[in-house]
Amino acid sequence: MTQAALKSEQSGALMASPGPIMPVVADRAPDADPRQDILGLSREELRAALIAIGVPEKQANMRTKQIWHWVYHRGVTDFEDMANVAKDLRTELAAAFRISRPEVVEALYSEDGTRKYLLRFADGSEAEAVYIPEEDRGTLCISSQVGCTLNCRFCHTGTMRLVRNLTPAEIVAQMMLARDDLGEWPVSTDNRRVTNIVMMGMGEPLYNFDNVKKALHIIMDKEGIQLSRRRITLSTAGVVPMMERCGAEIGVNLAVSLHAVSNEIRDEIVPLNRKYRLEQLLEACAAYPGTHNARRITFEYIMLKGVNDSDADARELVRLLSSYKLPAKVNLIPFNPWPGSQYECSDPERIERFSDIVFQAGISAPIRTPRGRDIMAACGQLKSTTEKKRKSELLKEQAEKDRASVSGP
Repeated sequence: MTQAALKSEQSGALMASPGPIMPVVADRAPDADPRQDILGLSREELRAALIAIGVPEKQANMRTKQIWHWVYHRGVTDFEDMANVAKDLRTELAAAFRISRPEVVEALYSEDGTRKYLLRFADGSEAEAVYIPEEDRGTLCISSQVGCTLNCRFCHTGTMRLVRNLTPAEIVAQMMLARDDLGEWPVSTDNRRVTNIVMMGMGEPLYNFDNVKKALHIIMDKEGIQLSRRRITLSTAGVVPMMERCGAEIGVNLAVSLHAVSNEIRDEIVPLNRKYRLEQLLEACAAYPGTHNARRITFEYIMLKGVNDSDADARELVRLLSSYKLPAKVNLIPFNPWPGSQYECSDPERIERFSDIVFQAGISAPIRTPRGRDIMAACGQLKSTTEKKRKSELLKEQAEKDRASVSGP
């Protein structure tokens, strides 16, 4: 029995595996602002919304193109800034619509250039986004849900209950806000700082498939932000029934949170494995549309000391990827500890040895450089820390009120 399994046994039974393919989640609470949000509408929906407020059908295509350009190419949030739109129409647009941004509850900036945002949406729900700059790219990690239902044992978000799915507008807004903060408007292929997106933040994207699909199609639209699908990666823990749809209907790169090479260990650290077995997952990867040597599947592999990091694990990983003939890259991720976690990160020498074994078999296995540790960049850490701080402040305020009531006037 592994060290982690022993700890799990001592602390009680393993967490239950997720239920239906698409877990039932609460609806988003209504906004205080009754105006319709422009973000998250497709161009066809925007055109229909304009006609609904009285824009003549003959003008609707032109107005849609103008507004789409201002929102997604220029990054404006005020209709008054849309200079080539008639003034009377601007007034009507402002009365009927809004261009949302979530509230930035906290923004942290790391010494290594990483930026982390805790965002609060209109109904008070919160999620995180992280920007990670590198020499040849800038990657934005986007959340798809508030909380998560997967309960992966090493993931801090897994300790949070699933509240709800994010809407297309809220997913797109994370991209917009990062561009605001990085000064990227107007959009240009020459001055991009957000060059790549990973759907790898809070939540399981394939449990919010329709909203994620719609949001990514907006981000990829050639009349707006124009981010190529080859620069977008969707990460799943292995929602097997939705993987083929992802490839066929969204067409972005696939990353799989593998993390173990046996059902026994994967059951322990990725409970979804008890619903979709390792063999089913790898078969789905082999069938993912559009994969080839130039467009490999990325397998994420968290390095947990004494759990999944042995030479035998590395060799079995090579065997599995080879037996399923998968064009693959393996990202080895040093575990980023968080308060209360039962795991430790593998020693650097052990990670190097693991990487060498996989590389020697002809499979790329780079070791991810930990980023943003000084700003709690592990997914969910900022949200959890901020919530604890709020609770502490409330308790302090209540204690002061109690003391005042006891002492009297």
